[in-house]
Amino acid sequence: MIQVLATALTVVALVAALWSLVLVVTDRPITLATKPTLGLAAVVVLLEAGLLVQAVVAAVRVFGADRGEVDLATFLGYLVASIAVLPVGAFWALGDRSRWGAGVLAVACLSVPVMVLRLDQLWAAHG
Repeated sequence: MIQVLATALTVVALVAALWSLVLVVTDRPITLATKPTLGLAAVVVLLEAGLLVQAVVAAVRVFGADRGEVDLATFLGYLVASIAVLPVGAFWALGDRSRWGAGVLAVACLSVPVMVLRLDQLWAAHG
């Protein structure tokens, strides 16, 4: 795990979640035709790219000689879930034309810091 990247991912995910919640409160659906949601989409894509980088680095390290006692099934489960939750949430948000599409994206974004924290805990426990 790259600690600086994990912290940056947490901050970006919280910013995206807050942005999504603003869209919920202002009753604006997620559409790629408006500037606020285009900016949010860019943040979510940036977040997903960072999660993919973190996942590749963590997978290489966990299968390498760096970590011998990591609970592999749990670690890989959180790793896969952390990179899968945003595309699923974004797809759902784009399909829901009500304001609650943004709510779904907010929940997806809020789940990222939880999973990153849990990955970090699993990583540190056997370091």
